Amino acid sequence: MIKDRRPYYLKRFYFRLQEWYANHFIRPHLSFLGDGCHFIRPWHVSIFGTPISIGRYTHVICASDSNIRLVIWSKDDSGGSIDIGDYCLISPGVRITSASRIEIGNNCMLANGAFVTDADWHGIYDRLESIGNSAPVILKENVWIGDSATVCKGVTIGENSIIGAGAVVTTDIPANCIAAGNPAKVIRELDSRKGFTKREKMFANPEQLNRYMNEFDKGFLKSNSTLGWLRTLLFPRKGD
Repeated sequence: MIKDRRPYYLKRFYFRLQEWYANHFIRPHLSFLGDGCHFIRPWHVSIFGTPISIGRYTHVICASDSNIRLVIWSKDDSGGSIDIGDYCLISPGVRITSASRIEIGNNCMLANGAFVTDADWHGIYDRLESIGNSAPVILKENVWIGDSATVCKGVTIGENSIIGAGAVVTTDIPANCIAAGNPAKVIRELDSRKGFTKREKMFANPEQLNRYMNEFDKGFLKSNSTLGWLRTLLFPRKGD
């Protein structure tokens, strides 16, 4: 589809449906879900174990072919936790699995297919041993994990750092740098004097942002009709 053909009221209904689903089916399985969180296609989120928390104004974006999985699996009740901070972005296909502790700071972004884990999940010599070795993972404030990158057990990634697409992070990465490769190595340092615009800036005035998005949708979708939308679903033609 080249353009969103839904009428405005239908898009708003879909938005409310997602909001209802997240509150009805996802919130009860979390130890904390902050205000202002927005789930896109939340029926493609899989959650297992506790405690798992998601901070305020975090966006969780799913796709039908790229479920998001937040999983805790530990040897006893004292192990495993996932703490996602405020203003984060969780993209389709992200997997976060914990047997020890995973902390994701405010304003972090995890791109499509990123994998964060704090355990091996099997013993190195005894392959029947569940969990295997584990050690906490910490992503500091404003970290960006690239497409299909993997962050392994025991890793701390410093503030503002970027992990390149497809990288495998096995050791700590310092703040304010770009790391890439397998295993990931620092390939460039960032100039922190230039400052960083973080996702939280977008939510400085949530009410104003919501009004702007509503007015944008009204204008963008104003020419759409219910019959026209149905026609594009049932009888699509070139340009739809």
